[in-house]
Amino acid sequence: MDKPLKYAVFGAGSWATAIVKMLSENLDEIGWYMRSVYTKEHLLREQHNPNYLSSVEFHLEQLKLSNDINEVAEYADVLIFVIPSAFIHSELEKLTIDISNKTIVSAVKGIMPETGLLVGEHFHDVYKVPYDNIAVIAGPCHAEEVALERLSYLTVACQDEGNAQLMADVLSCRYIKTTVSDDLFGTELSAVLKNVYAIASGICAGLGYGDNFQSVLISNAIVELERFIDEVSPVHRDVKSSAYLGDLLVTAYSKFSRNRTFGFMIGKGYSVKTAQLEMDMIAEGFYATKSIVEINKKFEVEIPIVEAVYRIIYEKISPVVEMRILTDKLS
Repeated sequence: MDKPLKYAVFGAGSWATAIVKMLSENLDEIGWYMRSVYTKEHLLREQHNPNYLSSVEFHLEQLKLSNDINEVAEYADVLIFVIPSAFIHSELEKLTIDISNKTIVSAVKGIMPETGLLVGEHFHDVYKVPYDNIAVIAGPCHAEEVALERLSYLTVACQDEGNAQLMADVLSCRYIKTTVSDDLFGTELSAVLKNVYAIASGICAGLGYGDNFQSVLISNAIVELERFIDEVSPVHRDVKSSAYLGDLLVTAYSKFSRNRTFGFMIGKGYSVKTAQLEMDMIAEGFYATKSIVEINKKFEVEIPIVEAVYRIIYEKISPVVEMRILTDKLS
């Protein structure tokens, strides 16, 4: 009889905490790597994460906590990475063990700023993990609603649908429903792009645009998203499904969306740096915007919304001016 797989989560933010909570519904033991010694000690003492989703209490006998990334990677068969894209490269540089035989799951929803690679591509190119052993967790789902145990849906994408189903099964519980997909690259790219569109949505809200315009913005965003991912990864997909359109909608509209919040602050007149300091959280769309623009130099897809966000947050063009120009490009 095959031994049950061991799972580990890498990261200690809100989404990492939510994934550990989901796994704890189905697994007796979960590895959990976090950089902060303070966070680990607080969890051991108080049974909850001191910084994120602090209302979630864990049963300590289920958790194998460590500040040693190699110890946790050695322990587990399935490694779930939830470290923000801005930091994952430096964290992975600490790895000294071979992980090419592991199943890698990315819930990062970002692009590696150092290389411009999707997280899945990075694990394939650098760590020689076969694509059949790389999966992506996509929404539509906010960590805060997982903490509240509100019904949520997840999509697990992997070229090997059997591996996708294994991951989906251990995440499924009474408040989490899951589906699987074989569209690894499209799902991961969509999860990256929706953060950029959420920034655009937040900027427009901060500038005082109403619901009527927001509906036009997001309608155009899903068309732009489809145009881009179809060019980069030309396979058949239905972007009206939850992993694409659903994830875009919840990220663009929800009060829990940190990317929308970041954009809202920019629209209200905050500088990028001030908004980042005020939030004290990572808005993945900030890094993704630059990476998408760089990737698009090769593909030359028409992406006016992404380009508008880029000019606002990287070239410091006035949001008022840039969004007024954008309104004439939407239909």
